[in-house]
Amino acid sequence: MAHLLLVEDDTTFSKLLSNFLGKHGHQVKVCSNIKEAREALKSSDSNEPFEVLMLDYRLPDGNSVDFLKALRSEGNRTAAFIMTSFHDVRTAVTAMQIGAFDYITKPVNPEELLMVLREALNKAESADTKAAPKTRTSAKADKQSLEFIEGKSKISKQLYEYVRLVSPTDMSVIIQGESGTGKEHVAKSIHKMSKRSNGPFVAIDCGSLSKELAASELFGHKKGAFTGALQDKIGQFEAADGGTLFLDEIGNLGYDVQIKLLRALQERIIVPIGATQQIKVDVRLIAATNEDLMVNAANGDFRDDLYHRLNEFKIEVPPLRKRGEDLGIFIQHFVEKANEELGRNVRELSKEVMDVFHKYDWPGNLRELNNVIKRLVLLSKEEVATLNALPAEMITAMEDQQKPAGSDLKALQETHEKEMIEKVLQEVRYNKSKAAKLLNIDRKTLYYKIEKYHIE
Repeated sequence: MAHLLLVEDDTTFSKLLSNFLGKHGHQVKVCSNIKEAREALKSSDSNEPFEVLMLDYRLPDGNSVDFLKALRSEGNRTAAFIMTSFHDVRTAVTAMQIGAFDYITKPVNPEELLMVLREALNKAESADTKAAPKTRTSAKADKQSLEFIEGKSKISKQLYEYVRLVSPTDMSVIIQGESGTGKEHVAKSIHKMSKRSNGPFVAIDCGSLSKELAASELFGHKKGAFTGALQDKIGQFEAADGGTLFLDEIGNLGYDVQIKLLRALQERIIVPIGATQQIKVDVRLIAATNEDLMVNAANGDFRDDLYHRLNEFKIEVPPLRKRGEDLGIFIQHFVEKANEELGRNVRELSKEVMDVFHKYDWPGNLRELNNVIKRLVLLSKEEVATLNALPAEMITAMEDQQKPAGSDLKALQETHEKEMIEKVLQEVRYNKSKAAKLLNIDRKTLYYKIEKYHIE
């Protein structure tokens, strides 16, 4: 049984969802706004904290992306996923950039909900043991964590050539690329092909570290060093000794932590918070970012000296939309992976699905492709996956691309309908049940209209 926090202002939907999850053995606490959710998180028993947060995107007192960003900055790392009724992939990509595990769209498919929840719980469980990385893993776990698909496109061949070139060295590396392009997989591949491959590979998501906890996470602390330091803690620098330390989204580190990081890299020593004794460390550092750190350094948002210390070698990971020749390779890999994980037998994707895949711009890159295919396989009962199993936002995106320019009577009617729905939603503070009643339509139709018109 898992302890879940559901934040949803639609009382009818939240009741249905909590009853459904309750029948599957979960304990659900329901809140209707961000204020209530904060109080619930604050008052939760430390012996039984919430394991997963299920957040509706649009809430009466804000949106869940901003709420989750605030939680992450405060050091709360509880696994979370977003529920959105308007099928906006770019909002979902933003949510995952600041720490959301995944997203699902409304109306919610029960099988998909259970799948995402199960994976979020697995992530929460693995996060509990991440601070003490294991040096020995099962063959299956090793294969999953170090999988690296080599494409055949010219841009992919250059990427892998750089990876193979820098791996045997001990140079610090900056991996730059959009969210979801597979930067951590590139870092793992560099480690796997390096002289440190028998040592630990320790990954830290700097975007989820609060300003107060970042130094402790990286360098460790002594008991009593600050409020809440109840025992000695080994930092991730020390945990990665003899191996590789991967700092994802390094641009999120505070300025004071950047100073300590620079000293650790230059002198190969660290000093835990509250300690006086120096500890020698032998760590290769790989950093990843979806920003241009050189621009950040020029603007004063990132230390110039730290940037140049990290930038001994830079690798650009291309977005999926620039790797068209590789799309089929990735699709095949993710389909096989999803079949194995979900016990399905999808052999191929229909021509219509492939057409959508090739036209779609994939703002979430490989991560989004993986998630879409997993949903596709989950919802496909036959050996050929069809359009019916695709997320609605992808179909909507394709329809928007194909709409002719100009206005006609239907377009004017739809514009009026969209404005009316937006006005009613604002009047009822985005309570979908009340809005549907006032509009004299059922909730399912309202969800469809919200998705169709991209109402946020």
